[in-house]
Amino acid sequence: MKINIYQIAKNDKDEFEPIIKNFIKMSSKYGKIEIHNLFNSNIGKQQTIGENEAKKSYSEVFVPKLQNGFNIALDVLGTKLDSFGFSKLLDDKITINFFIGGAFGFEREFLNRCDKIITLSDLTMAHKIANIVLLEQIFRGLCISNNHPYHK
Repeated sequence: MKINIYQIAKNDKDEFEPIIKNFIKMSSKYGKIEIHNLFNSNIGKQQTIGENEAKKSYSEVFVPKLQNGFNIALDVLGTKLDSFGFSKLLDDKITINFFIGGAFGFEREFLNRCDKIITLSDLTMAHKIANIVLLEQIFRGLCISNNHPYHK
């Protein structure tokens, strides 16, 4: 299994890096997880111009990543799942792509192209925090699917 996490973020190392690496390492016996930070000058510019322009610039980098695998967008208006429901999303998939939107979220057209839209919480989270929550749930879901005792 391969799990890609695509997010609008700059490549910078910070205090969250060891936690992120630890979840990726713990999950590695079940599948390969890669985080892809997507940020370019167009995104940086558009975020200062306005919401619609920013969302379009996010879609420009996300849409090419939709071609392979089961695509899941994380959006505040998405479906709420418990950990068992989340684990079922991972079952029988070869490649799963998670998308964490930028500061303004996603264009409706992008969400319509995804296979599933879920929310991690009703709360708004910083990207790094959402990333850690997602990684923990991925690990928990993989443990549930593989009868590992972590979940208990």
